[in-house]
Formats: sequence, C-alpha cells, structure tokens
Amino acid sequence: MKTIGLIGGMSWNSTNEYYRILNEAINQRLGGYHSAKIVMYSVDFAETYELKEEGKRDELVRLLIDAARRVEKGDADFLVMCTNTYHKYADEISRGINIPVLHIADAAAERILANGVKKVGLLGTRQTMEEDFYKGRLAEKHGLEVLVPEEPDRKLVDDVIFDELCFGKTPEKSKVEYRRIVNGLVEQGAEGIILGCTEIHMIVKPDDSPVPIFDTTRIHALKAVEMAIGK
Repeated sequence: MKTIGLIGGMSWNSTNEYYRILNEAINQRLGGYHSAKIVMYSVDFAETYELKEEGKRDELVRLLIDAARRVEKGDADFLVMCTNTYHKYADEISRGINIPVLHIADAAAERILANGVKKVGLLGTRQTMEEDFYKGRLAEKHGLEVLVPEEPDRKLVDDVIFDELCFGKTPEKSKVEYRRIVNGLVEQGAEGIILGCTEIHMIVKPDDSPVPIFDTTRIHALKAVEMAIGK
C-alpha cells in the first residue's frame, strides 16, 4: 500500500471527512484491520485565509509548498490537498516537490465523464467559480461545459462557505438557498452539479438535486485510495 500525503486544515471540517473516507474505503477494500497509510500536515487556516485576502500570493504559495515538502519528508508517495480553492497553486506546488499531486479537478472530471455528463453546474468559493484555474481546467483538459451561478448567488454561496460551513454550521435557510441555486443551474441545462468546495457536502445532499451530485471531497479521497492500493 502506498502512503497518502495530505495537506489539511482548509478547513479542518473537510479534512476530517477526507480522513474518514480514506480509512473506511481502505478497510472496505482490504478488510480485516486494514486502514489507510497517511502522512498529514494540517495548516492554520487563518494564516492561509489572511494571506489570500491580503493578496500576498507569493507568501501563500511558499506556505503551501513548505507544507507539501513536510508531507514529502514524511515519506508520502503522492500529495492530496484537502481543498478545491488552493488548487489554484497546484502547478507551483508540484514544481516544488518530487512526488505527484493528485489534482481534485482531474479526479472530479474523470468521475463526471464516466457518468456520461458533459455540462455541469459548479458551486464553490468565488475563486473557484470565477477563475480559470478550475473552470478552465475542466473545459480545456476534459471538454466539460461549466455553468456557474449569477453574481448575487456566487456571493451567497461564498459567504455561506466562509461564514458558516468552515465553522461547522449548516442552517436550514442556507440549505434552502443552495437548493434554489442548484435548481437554477439545472434549469440552465446542467446535467450534474459539482460540489467544488470540500465543505459543501455538509449542506447539499444527493436528494437536493434533480441531477447527479459530484462531491469533490469524496471523489478526491476515493481516487487517492485507488492510487494507494489500485482499482
């Protein structure tokens, strides 16, 4: 079994879900007392958030590369970043280490295409919904058509992530709003919905959508299991 390297803490709520899925999936496939071999470095999310908000890109990248190198020094065979947004810096992080990075958007696209879906709605942080590092990768590398909510709803989705989900809060009013936004994307032609933030699974469930939900947290973790033990 290969050793899975994790950068966690962004936020710790989603990292906790990664840890659970990895260990449950390894045990289901190998049985007995088996669990995942994991090396994890968990950052202080406040530090990364403040650097992002202050536009200190170089400092943020250095922090993430340092975290990746610590994971690599722990003898991890490959790296999993337990976040969607900070895959914005995946290429730079990859160049800073000698082990492969399992990109969350690639794992998601593989699952989406395997389900015969070509047009997807994307929910995530503002950066993930608005910038090309994620949408562009899905479109250019994997041929997916990606829809995002209109501006007021992008703000709402982002606010809920940072003001509620990162603190483990899942108020009913936010669930209702997310369902409305999901249905709006489906009305625009989305054949599936990407939960493109590793906390959104806390508030959007498969029954909340008339089309398939693609939970990037679970998809990413299960792809890491495949890399660790094979299909």
